[in-house]
Amino acid sequence: MAAFSDWIGGFIVLSIPIEIGLVVRYQRSAKERAISDAKSFERAELARELHDTVAHHVSAIAVQAQAGRAMAATDRERAIGVLAVIEEAASRTLVEMRSMVSTLRDGAEAELAPQQGLQDLRRLAEDTAGAVPVTVSIDEAIGTVGSATEPALYRIARESITNAVRHASGATEISVAVAGLGDSISLTVCDDGITTPSNGVGYGLLGMAERAELLGGSFDAGPGPDRGWQVAATIPRTGGQS
Repeated sequence: MAAFSDWIGGFIVLSIPIEIGLVVRYQRSAKERAISDAKSFERAELARELHDTVAHHVSAIAVQAQAGRAMAATDRERAIGVLAVIEEAASRTLVEMRSMVSTLRDGAEAELAPQQGLQDLRRLAEDTAGAVPVTVSIDEAIGTVGSATEPALYRIARESITNAVRHASGATEISVAVAGLGDSISLTVCDDGITTPSNGVGYGLLGMAERAELLGGSFDAGPGPDRGWQVAATIPRTGGQS
């Protein structure tokens, strides 16, 4: 009996270091997974920011350049005005790109770019002046919108407008509508053009869907009820916060 007790005691003594080692290994593995997940999230966020910034501003610059070239021969004053819009768009692009580069270099935790909100949506119409007219409708009784929800809605709207300008052939109008739906905010962007079918899902649509879903919302994009293309996103007012 004593021998058996000694065997049990010895087994326990020998197993303690093994168990401690397993716990330490598990904790190290969990920490490595958490770091890897955080890095993946940061890379995805940077990819969305980079795509949104470059795609929108460069598209706006291209549209304005085309309009300016068409006006140059007949309306010099308007052409000069278009050049001013191009200069401003290029300056905004540089500011946002420098902010992203700084974040990548220094590991800063600050926001990657100035956080635009719903009231900035009307300015998007200026970026497409000379191309497709953009109308913006924001429900006056929309109520309180969370600090994470506003910039997400703005970026989804901006990317949707960029896509419409680039891909909706023959479009004469792009409409943006924002309204309150109880505990959520809805955004709808649609055009009346003819959208050329594409293979697969582009980074723009993927990024918009991720923005909505990360905040507990939903996203859908497809042909409009009559014609054109429609994007619809619904995001909780609190942006996924309890």
